[in-house]
Amino acid sequence: MMNDYIKINSRQYWKTIIALFLGSFVTFALLYSVQPLIPVFSEEFNVPPSLSSLTVSLATGGLAVSMLFMSGLSDAVGRKRIMTIALLGSAGLTVLAACSTGFLPLLLLRFLQGLVLAGFPAIAMAYINEEFDPATVGLVIGIYVSGNSLGGLGGRLLVSALTDFFSWHVALGLLGIGCIALSLWFYFNLPNSKHFTTNKMTFTARLASLQEELSHGKMLALYGTGFAVMGSFIAVYNYIGYSLMAPPYNLSQTIVGCLFLIYLVGTFSSTFMGKMADEKGSATVLCLAVGIMLAGVLLTLAVNLYLKILGLAILTFGFFGSHSVASSWVGKCAVTGKAQAASLYLLFYYIGSSVIGTIGGEFLLWNGWTGVVILVGAVLAGTFLLALWLWASEQSVGYAKQQH
Repeated sequence: MMNDYIKINSRQYWKTIIALFLGSFVTFALLYSVQPLIPVFSEEFNVPPSLSSLTVSLATGGLAVSMLFMSGLSDAVGRKRIMTIALLGSAGLTVLAACSTGFLPLLLLRFLQGLVLAGFPAIAMAYINEEFDPATVGLVIGIYVSGNSLGGLGGRLLVSALTDFFSWHVALGLLGIGCIALSLWFYFNLPNSKHFTTNKMTFTARLASLQEELSHGKMLALYGTGFAVMGSFIAVYNYIGYSLMAPPYNLSQTIVGCLFLIYLVGTFSSTFMGKMADEKGSATVLCLAVGIMLAGVLLTLAVNLYLKILGLAILTFGFFGSHSVASSWVGKCAVTGKAQAASLYLLFYYIGSSVIGTIGGEFLLWNGWTGVVILVGAVLAGTFLLALWLWASEQSVGYAKQQH
């Protein structure tokens, strides 16, 4: 079976990489397209920042809740089928969300979108771990994660610009139609699984499997890392628009949307740090990436606009590196099944987005942008200590192996 793995630089390799990249692009374009609209929703529906941010948090929360069930479903019926349904279904719900005239219907559709979209991320990671040559998994997941950054960028940028010129309804409608087309391309070009075997696990057995994954310290630390880095990253991007659209900056919606071009930094860092983790070790690179995130968020306290934007870029570089390294490490350390472990990682990851992303609104009301930085800085400082613990654990394991 080793010869059946997708080898780097083969024709099948590039075909599969492009399909997964586009699936990743669609996922994040749909999931976070409304993020730059949070101030717009606050004004149009007359709700505070923390409530307006629920348009993001409910989608990520729905995705987190649904993640574990989608993993079991894919184990029973196959990876490709569930991933395709997730992409097409969530794109269709985006078109429906574009027709919303009230805040509550918009929130409901965003939650449903998260539930459906859950069928792609964890299963895609499991597909990569199952189908690609193990020696290149870190690099492949890095490329896959770069699709996250470009999707997040493309969705936010398109929606911001179209909202300024037309309305958010037109913006979301056009995004949904475009993503339907990309989802169809994904379906017709992703190769069928060769290493997947049907596993119709009972509900009781699945709970026992989850319990086993959650009983290992290293896995819990990686899940906690996903929770913290994603929550911190989303909190920063959820609320920085309020600061930049107010005095002394007074930036327009389109210019604030253009700040998401910084996501291009993540496209590079996810691949770069994924490859570095293959060479230098995941623990070392994770410590570096989280430290970079912490430095970046502190720099956003600068009053100078250019320094603030530089801080955003540094934070973004560190985030995509952290996520790329932690998510690929989870697949390598899976105790029971790769899809199960990936689902748990993303469960924590998206709960972090929902929880910290929403709490950040209260810190914004409490002390402005400084309040958000205090919250995110504290979370990342704790995450850095967690990464150091993982590094020390890896060093002790390596030393023990040398003694034998």
